[in-house]
Amino acid sequence: MRIIAGKARRLPLRTLPGRDTRPTTDRIKETLFNMLAPELDGAYFLDLFAGSGQIGLEAVSRGSAYCVFVDNNKKACEVIQDNIDFTKLGSQCRLMNTDCMSALRQLEGKYRFDLIFLDPPYGQNIEAEILGYLAGSSVVKEDALIIVEADDHTDFSYVDALGYELRREKLYKTNKHVFLTLKKH
Repeated sequence: MRIIAGKARRLPLRTLPGRDTRPTTDRIKETLFNMLAPELDGAYFLDLFAGSGQIGLEAVSRGSAYCVFVDNNKKACEVIQDNIDFTKLGSQCRLMNTDCMSALRQLEGKYRFDLIFLDPPYGQNIEAEILGYLAGSSVVKEDALIIVEADDHTDFSYVDALGYELRREKLYKTNKHVFLTLKKH
């Protein structure tokens, strides 16, 4: 696992040993960031369920102004901090070792994000709770893009009722990225 492009290009990243996290493969990460490229310059990026921090670090390496990483696993946060330090991107990063809902409440009124990426544990419907919260949150900029990584069977038919517009869905072998924006009122 490595940073693919930008100022930290080719730097290897640590990952959490074991099966507690599912690091996004380089191929999927490259596809994702090719789609996000026009949105990255100067963006504020929120990486929820950050795991190793590779998605947020890729965003900062490619031109995002700042990234907040959130993970409630202490060992994952140690890996994220090591990766932040190794890539020398620390001045553009903040790490929060807490659950995502607590982090979102703490970020209210302090940050507004252009891009929000969440990769929660599969099959637990956690993304629905997070999306429900984000729909009324001040941390979401008006034109923010929210990307959810989920297994390929996850149903997102409820997002319209929450006030989201499904912009795009990119399917891979066993998972997918769902791209959402809040509908304009």
